[in-house]
Amino acid sequence: MKRKTIVIAGVTGALLAGVSAAALLGYQYRNAEQSNVAAQVKNGHLGQRIDLAPSPPVEPQVPSQVQPQPQVQYSQDDKRKRDQVAGASGLVMEREGFVSGKPAAGIVVQDAIAPQKRPGTENEQYAEFDDNPVKQVALEPVSTFSIDVDTAAYSVVRRYLNEGVLPPKDAVRTEELINYFNYDYQLPDSRDEPFAAEVALYDTPWDAGTQLIRIGLQGYDIPVETRPAANLVFLVDTSGSMNSADKLPLLKKSLKLLVDQMGADDTIAIVAYAGSAGVVLEPTKGSEKRKIMSALDGFRASGSTAGAEGIRQAYALAEANFRQESVNRVILATDGDFNVGHTENSTLEGYISRKRETGIYLSILGFGRGNYKDDRMQVLAQAGNGNAAYIDNLSEARKVLVDEMGSTLFTIANDVKIQVEFNPAYVAEYRLIGYETRLLAREDFNNDKVDAGEVGSGHEVTALYEITPPDSDSRLIDDLRYGKPAATDGAKNGEIANLRLRYKLPGEAKSTLWEQPIMVEARTGFAEAPREARFATAVAGFGQILRGAVNVEDFSLDDVIETAQAARGDDKFGYRAEFLQLVRLAKGAQGLETLNN
Repeated sequence: MKRKTIVIAGVTGALLAGVSAAALLGYQYRNAEQSNVAAQVKNGHLGQRIDLAPSPPVEPQVPSQVQPQPQVQYSQDDKRKRDQVAGASGLVMEREGFVSGKPAAGIVVQDAIAPQKRPGTENEQYAEFDDNPVKQVALEPVSTFSIDVDTAAYSVVRRYLNEGVLPPKDAVRTEELINYFNYDYQLPDSRDEPFAAEVALYDTPWDAGTQLIRIGLQGYDIPVETRPAANLVFLVDTSGSMNSADKLPLLKKSLKLLVDQMGADDTIAIVAYAGSAGVVLEPTKGSEKRKIMSALDGFRASGSTAGAEGIRQAYALAEANFRQESVNRVILATDGDFNVGHTENSTLEGYISRKRETGIYLSILGFGRGNYKDDRMQVLAQAGNGNAAYIDNLSEARKVLVDEMGSTLFTIANDVKIQVEFNPAYVAEYRLIGYETRLLAREDFNNDKVDAGEVGSGHEVTALYEITPPDSDSRLIDDLRYGKPAATDGAKNGEIANLRLRYKLPGEAKSTLWEQPIMVEARTGFAEAPREARFATAVAGFGQILRGAVNVEDFSLDDVIETAQAARGDDKFGYRAEFLQLVRLAKGAQGLETLNN
């Protein structure tokens, strides 16, 4: 199954650097523990074994009735701002109250006036970040970032909109919305050269004075018959926080879908953790599906959450059974609520970062609402050279674990970085749309010690830059009064920018450089742009609207619908139709249940 990630470039942006690493456990303690665990595996047992004795089944939690909200007293200035925005759009939809937002085209974000918290989601956590700013080419002509193939943000946004509220602003990572969809890019021919690039330059639909650069990367799709065997360790959260229908029961069904795809040469082991952690299933051949399914069926949710100990045991089990020619991966399935042992993100990140050097990667499947820790999922997945997905229903589980299993499990390139240098002769300003949490310093591009994103088999990556020509009335930054930077003039050589890509083939420590210029003559009007670029632009516009971005004030939800509908194309699985429905949910928010009902 092809899986693509799209990068859409605008005249503004720059990407965000990676997170810092720290130690999880003391060096001597950790090595002694791992040696002990490895010895126990060889003797046929490991750690504490989880009791799978029957216990009361998980009962779905029924949300308590939403109580009427107290009357809030607004100042005259607050009322005036609220009424002005409401009058302009005729639409009121509530955003999660613990995240502030700005009124955007077609949406009134009420929490900017009267913050409220939706019952049941008070403990959810999303890492805060600001939208990429507009950059002046004369001062900063180079943009560098790590690719991102995660899709968790799209599923989170879908869950909130289906509940009738806007998602928290920081839950919306625009690049993950864009890259949720497959795009019709040309596949590369060889695994040795694992990427093909498609670049488009076209007018911006929300600003007549700017253009968009769409960068589309298509990863090599490993044929099923030549895929390596998989050596997987399922690390399953069975704590009390998982006791609801959208958590442990959905988790078990989801992992069973993956088990169904496993072959005779694959192996699966299972570690569970609650108040403590232990092995539920030692490495078992993929052909023994009944045995694996039975182990999953035995899970019951109870106790606190010793997530760090579970991670330690899962990695120890994976190391003890490491297979050199196989895919060695831990798959963590949780709501992210660790409350026993080491719980700090930076501590866990440091431990997982060291473990990726052994060749064992980490992927994360997030579940549930109420205390979902999205910030933790992102940090750990990036540290573990893996991807993060959020499973809000069984259809999403099938998409991630069946339809896109190749891109989820089988890596074709490590530490993939993109760098774009803009020519000041044709570009005065630029803005990168999304990838705020993936920005890198310019010097990181050539530094093979700097970690970056991984790309799986058949994956697509899409990025967008919005760019502003020197003579455009849409320029936001004035030229300097005193002196001009050396890069002001540029070269009138027909190259609007130069695209560079660095990546490492699996098992290699030295990166490969690939580059190509982006030519001015490639520019078209928006209507003439490739269909896939137009659909990605619609999704990018929607993400920016949800985040309250000022750059898309002239692009409404109606424009998103019109653009996406015209570029919908072949929608084999109905994902694009679902996207249109989500935009309509946002647009028709007045008819949905709100906290004041």
